[in-house]
Amino acid sequence: MNVPRLVLAGLSGGSGKTIASLALCRAWSAAGRRIKPFKKGPDYIDAAWLGLAAGEPTTNLDPHMLGPEVQAALFAEKAQGFDAAVIEGNRGLFDGKDLMGTCSTAELARLLRCPVVLVLNCTKMTRTAAAVILGCRGFEPGLELSGVILNQVANDRHRSMLVKSIEAHTEVRVLGVMPRLAENPIPERHMGLVSDQEFEGRERSLEDLGRAAGQWLDLDGLLAVAAAAPEFSDPGPVPWPGPIPGPAPVIGYVHDAALWFYYPENLEALERAGARLVRLSLLDPAPWPEIHGLYLGGGFPETQARALSENLAVKNTVLGLVGAGLPVYAECGGFMYLCAGLEIEGREYPMAGVFPLSTRFCPRPQGLGYTEAEVVLDNPFLDLGTRVRGHEFHYSVCSARGSQTGDFCLRMTRGQGMLFGLDGILRRNAYAAYTHIHALGAPCWAPNFAAAAKRFMDSRPSPAGQRVNAQPRKQRQKHV
Repeated sequence: MNVPRLVLAGLSGGSGKTIASLALCRAWSAAGRRIKPFKKGPDYIDAAWLGLAAGEPTTNLDPHMLGPEVQAALFAEKAQGFDAAVIEGNRGLFDGKDLMGTCSTAELARLLRCPVVLVLNCTKMTRTAAAVILGCRGFEPGLELSGVILNQVANDRHRSMLVKSIEAHTEVRVLGVMPRLAENPIPERHMGLVSDQEFEGRERSLEDLGRAAGQWLDLDGLLAVAAAAPEFSDPGPVPWPGPIPGPAPVIGYVHDAALWFYYPENLEALERAGARLVRLSLLDPAPWPEIHGLYLGGGFPETQARALSENLAVKNTVLGLVGAGLPVYAECGGFMYLCAGLEIEGREYPMAGVFPLSTRFCPRPQGLGYTEAEVVLDNPFLDLGTRVRGHEFHYSVCSARGSQTGDFCLRMTRGQGMLFGLDGILRRNAYAAYTHIHALGAPCWAPNFAAAAKRFMDSRPSPAGQRVNAQPRKQRQKHV
């Protein structure tokens, strides 16, 4: 396949690559091109903004959670049929999880044979920009650095000095000049950009960025770079799960202002595994439809703490479903909701009370980065003895209520987890963890979840009033 594609990378976080990516996606889309956005790394917020800018859902590509073959196959499948693919990098171009830069944006660019355009923060910099570009171009073999976008440029004199220095000392094209802005067109918060769902001016800001791209960016030059990407060999199919036999169980997933962190591929994997999905809310008191499984993603429950606490109808529904043995899978924000309480600035808000833990929101991150864990307790979702790779990014810390904490499914070998180096607390068939996973990086997850939902569906009362045993599976635990 021959998909025009490029990677927008930076020297570090805060380089301006997200604003450049949003502006480019919106400008190309406004010109009538079908643009497929990708986000490198475990990111939900930037990915949501990219999807809005391009008018197409964003696909995350992460070398830690997905092997190279899966990443290549996923890229090929999702980019097929589009006019161009824009991949936003994360952190610095060569920054990875070890000394060799494993899982870096540069590694992904080489895997996908993508030309790289560097977004360079030029604050108080002129000729040094050329040295930085030369260093990046020659640092690792196999990297195609095809252009640079200059950001935080103060004035015409600053721009002239930068461009002339780069032209004199490098062979890298200047493909854009972004001015120093009085304020960020999209507000920021503790986890980066503010959620698109909380910013009412999101469409106006994206339209402004799209218009500004015509002034800031060489749109034709960038398209030429993307079109010059070499042929991409067919990597084979994405290893999606197959459907379980029989009628489809219904899995509800919460998507509202409190919880909305989901990789689209996780939802797709559940559907491919044979489940039917319905969207739910923890904020709306309306009764839920019949469901046979519940998926609580991450998000910002701290911004909706009062509303979550006061919605007694939904809290009682969740408690009743957990008591009945419903398979429930919760990540990070979803875990916080299932705890007994959430403390924010000294005030505690009662949550659902499924687990004997409380969480407290802190001003600084309490868990940040990639995670690895071994599954040490039998559960409905992750196979015992397997190793799970994921990520965590949370500002809350959890503590036990009393002496009983519950059973934990994950022993962390990398990352913070909940307590005592453990994560993935389990009660009956309800599982919750700070660790986020990707369905294609944990191939047992979606089919196990769908199968657990099917068992619960089959255990419901028959028309004659008969009931099948709905007890959770007997648990087997490895030595922790």
